[in-house]
Amino acid sequence: MPAFEIDFGNPSSTHGHGSAAMDMMDAARAQVASCIGCRARDVVFTSGATEANNMAVSGLDTGGRGILVGATEHSSVLEPARSVKEKSVGYVPVGPDGVTDLDGLERMLDDDVGLVSIMAANSETGVIQPVAEIARIVHECGALFHCDAVQAIGKIPFGMDGLCVDMVTLSSHKIYGPKGCGAIAATREARGMLRPIIHGGGQEEGMRSGTPNVPAIVGFGIACDIAAAEGLADMPKQAALRDMFEEGMERKAGDVIVNGGGAKRLPNTSNIRIRGALADAVMVGARGVEVSTGSACSSSAIEPSHVLTAMGLDRDAAGESIRVSLGRPTKERDIDAAVSGLASASRFVRGKMAGGVAL
Repeated sequence: MPAFEIDFGNPSSTHGHGSAAMDMMDAARAQVASCIGCRARDVVFTSGATEANNMAVSGLDTGGRGILVGATEHSSVLEPARSVKEKSVGYVPVGPDGVTDLDGLERMLDDDVGLVSIMAANSETGVIQPVAEIARIVHECGALFHCDAVQAIGKIPFGMDGLCVDMVTLSSHKIYGPKGCGAIAATREARGMLRPIIHGGGQEEGMRSGTPNVPAIVGFGIACDIAAAEGLADMPKQAALRDMFEEGMERKAGDVIVNGGGAKRLPNTSNIRIRGALADAVMVGARGVEVSTGSACSSSAIEPSHVLTAMGLDRDAAGESIRVSLGRPTKERDIDAAVSGLASASRFVRGKMAGGVAL
């Protein structure tokens, strides 16, 4: 609120209010850097993770060398990779559990690859990737490694330096900060190869033009402090609630499969397939239960989840899958209500589909 009401100046201006706003931004930059284990000067603020991912993938000058991206990456990584016409693009496969095929990655890497982009944890299934091992393989071939850590921060241990990651992208609202703010953090080597994708005023040391969203940036910094101090401590409770949800759905709905259930997953994310029940119809029937069929950015898409199809599910199986996210405020009574609503809707939808009723 002080950034709205008191220190509301433009941080690019040298007057008193502008200098105060810049001081607030510098403090937030240090908070973000501390949360992920990098230098404050390595952090560039953006409008969100989508812009940050675009910058990492399409803004990196690889000298004409190609790009490898994970098959289950967020669309803000996949689409920029496809749009870079002068670079070849390859898609690193995953196994049925959603974990990166490390042997496949090694086979795809050669001197003609300049960048590999694989996320820390998947937004739809919660599957956690072996980031340190991926970084080792990528660096042995002389490429840079970008990691979309949007889902990981505050939920699993993540340190940019310790994991040897060259570029990391973050989102404020995924850790309860304000929407409309994110960041890319890049090592000195990667920073020297990055080119801005937004031009104009030269803010963020020329890396991201445009007047910064100071209030959101301040909130982002504070959210990073809270995530670093309290986030991991809260995860065992969320993991127990996630397991409670999955066990409850199996017991009350029956014939439920956890997509990615054989892999390490985020404590707060569950992706379940309810056999014989169209997911969209189940969600409509389960009034008051807020779930989705994929990432929030693509939940209105007609096509099946590319994440699930990359894991080997066919169109019908993907269409029976629901993504559920838990939050820090989630309690056992919320799980009970969600299970009751989704199980009841699942039984109703199965009955209609078995009877040949179009949904």
